[in-house]
Amino acid sequence: MDKFFSKLESFLKKHITRRTFFKVCFGFLALFVSQKLLFKLAFAKTPLSDGRTGTKIKGDHDLVVVEGKDPYKNTVKAVEAMGGMERFVKPGGVVVIKANMSWDRTPEQAGNTDPEVVGALVDMCYKAGAKRVNMFDNTCNHPFRSYASSGIPPVAKQKGAYVYHPDQWNVVKLHRPYKSPMEGWPVYRDAVECDTFINVPILKHHGLTGLTLSMKNLMGVCSGQRPLIHMDIGNKLADLTDFIRPDLTVIDANRVLVRNGPSGGDLKDVVRKDTMIAATDPVLADAFACVLVERDPMSISYIKAAVERGYGSADLKKADIVKLKV
Repeated sequence: MDKFFSKLESFLKKHITRRTFFKVCFGFLALFVSQKLLFKLAFAKTPLSDGRTGTKIKGDHDLVVVEGKDPYKNTVKAVEAMGGMERFVKPGGVVVIKANMSWDRTPEQAGNTDPEVVGALVDMCYKAGAKRVNMFDNTCNHPFRSYASSGIPPVAKQKGAYVYHPDQWNVVKLHRPYKSPMEGWPVYRDAVECDTFINVPILKHHGLTGLTLSMKNLMGVCSGQRPLIHMDIGNKLADLTDFIRPDLTVIDANRVLVRNGPSGGDLKDVVRKDTMIAATDPVLADAFACVLVERDPMSISYIKAAVERGYGSADLKKADIVKLKV
């Protein structure tokens, strides 16, 4: 990498004048400002929302970890140990299951949530009496290819879930009672106006944030210019989590992409952990997932920001953690 940048620097010195350099910089700045202005104008009349209140349901434990070879069974066991899906889903309720379907990658490449994990959650939601289970994601790769490659839609639909591409204009604007870098951001209405929100990310490497975890997975409920979220991403994701307030977080760590995330592609970058993590506190769930791949939770910007704001706890030593095997 150092050799690449050295060659790039040499090329720029030979072929680009100082005047041209400043023109390019000014062009990028103008593009950024114009995009931000258009972004504000496009959603100017969108109503503000204070977000989900959340059910504030406590599980039987702070966090449950299940190890086993079968992702479906691991998921069922983890939720049952938390108190069962009936604790989180009430009869006649509308549920959102926010899986990661963002990348044009197969389940084996570990870029998206495992379809069997999603299938287990859909089954449990309907058994608990849900009226409807919605699933959608604002993808990074082409939406139709990403959904198809993930393998999630056929499994989820066969079990009765509604899997669809979100309407980029059917949104509300995020509002917080405090100063937030996410203030005014368009968030899909369906993510806010639901009875139960279940966040089910896949644990994987991410080039910018270090890891993709549950708080990072919530970017998929945002409309607008998603790349702009990457500026001050730690604080933005922490405030987005406080806005959505997931009722249950289930982290898929069956296959883990340990390098070249978030998209991956090379099976050599995937390792088997055969683990599911479930918690009502998304910060605690993310913290445990960090330890699973030998990362300091406080080295992840959005975990650090969430802890500093008091949105959750990353203190695993004080948590009631149960570890099970299937």
